Amino acid sequence: MTGARETALQALMACRKEGAWANAVLKEYIGRNRLDARDAALATRLCYGVMQNRLRLDFFLEGLLSRPLSQLHPVVRDVLHLGLYQLYDLDKIPASAAVNESVALAKKYAGNPKAPALVNAVLRSAQRCGKPEEPTSYALRYSHPEELIALLKGSLPKGTLEPMLKADNEAPRTVVQANTLKITPAELKRRLEAEGAEAEPHPWMEGALVIGGMGSLERLPSFREGLYYVQDPAARLSVLCARLPKEGAKVLDCCAAPGGKSFAASIAMEGKGEIISCDIHPHKTQLIANGAHRLGLTNIRPLLQDAAAYVPQWEGKMDCVIADVPCSGLGIIRKKPDIRYKNLEEARALPGLQRKILENQARYVRSGGVLLYSTCTVLKRENEEVVEGFLKAHPEFRAEPLALPDLFPKNETGMLTLIPGQYDTDGFFICRLRRKP
Repeated sequence: MTGARETALQALMACRKEGAWANAVLKEYIGRNRLDARDAALATRLCYGVMQNRLRLDFFLEGLLSRPLSQLHPVVRDVLHLGLYQLYDLDKIPASAAVNESVALAKKYAGNPKAPALVNAVLRSAQRCGKPEEPTSYALRYSHPEELIALLKGSLPKGTLEPMLKADNEAPRTVVQANTLKITPAELKRRLEAEGAEAEPHPWMEGALVIGGMGSLERLPSFREGLYYVQDPAARLSVLCARLPKEGAKVLDCCAAPGGKSFAASIAMEGKGEIISCDIHPHKTQLIANGAHRLGLTNIRPLLQDAAAYVPQWEGKMDCVIADVPCSGLGIIRKKPDIRYKNLEEARALPGLQRKILENQARYVRSGGVLLYSTCTVLKRENEEVVEGFLKAHPEFRAEPLALPDLFPKNETGMLTLIPGQYDTDGFFICRLRRKP
């Protein structure tokens, strides 16, 4: 049978060879290998732990090897990463299990008869010597490439860089939003606890619960009944900042998949009005449709539509347009740890696309209506600079102050950047714009 460690190795190999995203490929292998909840949790921790600490683990490996790191076979390197992560960072796993299982994986996957002996020697040495001192540089200690750190440093306020890097390597808590059209948050808490989950009210997001003690929520009856959906507080906050009317508004969510913001909007509107939820990919519009059906949200209409392409019949017809545009994703590294290793050059063209989408979506906002711009990145070039350029070209729009929960500073600019390490959220940018009457 395929266990947690082998599943984690399979996912790491697929990410390396195919450029696959860890969260997607790991879910695929967990299902394929039929792991139970306990093994699925361990496979996830191992895969994510190695992804989050790759540069740091390489630093440790260099001190244990008698040959250059570059000469290691890629699979052997993956196996050693898994072994070292267990030895250095997971105190509940016996060292003997970490070493022996790694040797077995080398025998099965490395394709070199000498590989198991090398893995055994390196990990036994690591076990004898104990955990070394942490590297001093941010790049190695937190496994963020130097180029990425320089880019973040240019956008983040003083004193927030290291907390963000640290938060990127922490396991995010699972937060669910109650479907208040079906159940109150208090009733949902009792229901989840009856199903074996740990559930506590979120410290500042009304209607949200922090969930623990569970594997996949999808197997719970409460999930199948549509009593809640999973959503980070930052994404939910962006929709709340739109302050959607409840008396039959018409809302366009132009980059909606997988649907969380449309779901939040529908619940905020008490199931009234109309929400057109668009995506450019058919399988993603189907995700939106499936989610809306599960939650019983009948005012959501999924639609296949490119956010940058003009739809004449929507001109000036929307009370609110939600534009959560494609971005570099640097605010969600804690959930997609491999983002940190992606080619940053590919993100340079994003502000142009973001501005194009914002310009197009602005045409649909009625007189006096709201345009909500958001991203899941913290870079100014994709956030403030895009909005500022748009406002200079469109004096018919203005930024409006955001109504935020009490723990946030008072907002006057109409723009907010949530930075990982501050409020226990994803990194996120929110801007509320209004077309002047």
